[in-house]
Amino acid sequence: MIEHYSFGSLTFKGQNYIKDLIILRTQEEEKVFSSWWRKEGHKLHVEDLEEIWDKGIKFLIVGMGANGLMQVTPEVETKAKQLDITLEAYPTAKATERFNELYSKGVALAGAFHLTC
Repeated sequence: MIEHYSFGSLTFKGQNYIKDLIILRTQEEEKVFSSWWRKEGHKLHVEDLEEIWDKGIKFLIVGMGANGLMQVTPEVETKAKQLDITLEAYPTAKATERFNELYSKGVALAGAFHLTC
């Protein structure tokens, strides 16, 4: 579970992260991709999520930053639909709440969190 989020900082299972990250949780594995970086800082592209597309997730929760400045490109939305992944994008504080809600239900999911902006 995500214990804390504030501008530039997220704590997941007791570990604090100060750079953008992806959290992947499936029946087979749980993994954190720390220091996640995108092709364009404030746009989310399909290739920015290569680590998660083939993992069988049901949900992709995107934290768009404290003020919601990161944009999800239409190509990401299309790819998620093709793979039958429910994509939800929110400012990061709300995204962490939604991630925790699904995480606590044991759902296969990924959270891609932009921690600033």
